[in-house]
Amino acid sequence: MVKQIGTLFIILLIAVPISAQQSFHRSLKLMGSGFQITVVVKDSTEANRVIDLAINEISRIEKLISSWDPNSETSLINKNAGIKPVKVSVELYDLIERAIGLSGLTDGAFDISYASMDKIWKFDGSMKEMPSKEEIKSSVAKVGFQKIILDSRNKSVFLKDKGMKIGFGAIGKGYAADQAKALLLKNNVQAGIINASGDMNTWGRQPNGNEWTVAITNPLNKTKAAAVLPISNGAVVTSGNYEKFVQFNGIRYAHIIDPRTGYPATGILSVTVFAPKAELADALATSVFVMGIETGINRINQLPKVECVIIDKEGKVFTSDNIEIDRI
Repeated sequence: MVKQIGTLFIILLIAVPISAQQSFHRSLKLMGSGFQITVVVKDSTEANRVIDLAINEISRIEKLISSWDPNSETSLINKNAGIKPVKVSVELYDLIERAIGLSGLTDGAFDISYASMDKIWKFDGSMKEMPSKEEIKSSVAKVGFQKIILDSRNKSVFLKDKGMKIGFGAIGKGYAADQAKALLLKNNVQAGIINASGDMNTWGRQPNGNEWTVAITNPLNKTKAAAVLPISNGAVVTSGNYEKFVQFNGIRYAHIIDPRTGYPATGILSVTVFAPKAELADALATSVFVMGIETGINRINQLPKVECVIIDKEGKVFTSDNIEIDRI
């Protein structure tokens, strides 16, 4: 049985379970996106109990990081940009600190202050011409992770410029998947998948003893897979531009925008990153898209236990050094 979720397939091999445990699923909308939670437990009563725990944890994180909720800590940081520092919880402070670290690691290709960008690019079919160079330059004037000031003693966050904003769209669902997985492990769930709209975190094995298997969608033919890989304890995230893009002068511009320049990424159709945690995979998938094939793979090759698969605009597949894939 093959289930397509977001930009990834989960291939569940049907067989007689070798244990008394079974696989249970629940699909729902959380954080404005489709989630599927899969757990391997003894019965439906236990499944419902632990899935409810995961849902409550994801909802808690959404309240913490949401920029739509006017009462969230993130909204308070944004409201006080250029005015004063805001004291936040240790959890949010640590998440922002890690995000800034990822910005440094990716030379600014990942930047949570991307939320400060003026929304001059439209990917709903309404754009008829490219924005001017001046508009593009102006759109990122308030962006810059270097202008996010952290105070470790007071656990406060200050955005230097008025109008600055931070947002967790490129890391939040991955973080939520990590936290939900950690909570389920504490509750003795030995195997499962948290699929946060394509940001997947897995652990353990299927009831029949097989590894979970991920198939990467072929961006040139979304009904087919480009490659298949096993995954048993880690995260996998795909970023793609084959659903949201604009095209001018024969160049396809992805909905993933370089926060340093204001220009959308070009040349790549999809990036899939495998990492120990979904938070890291989430951030890196977006970053590699922006950095490009050569720079992106070079950066991934420097990171332990992190691998990637890139498909370019011609459908060619590129991989990091230590990954083996079955192409189909």
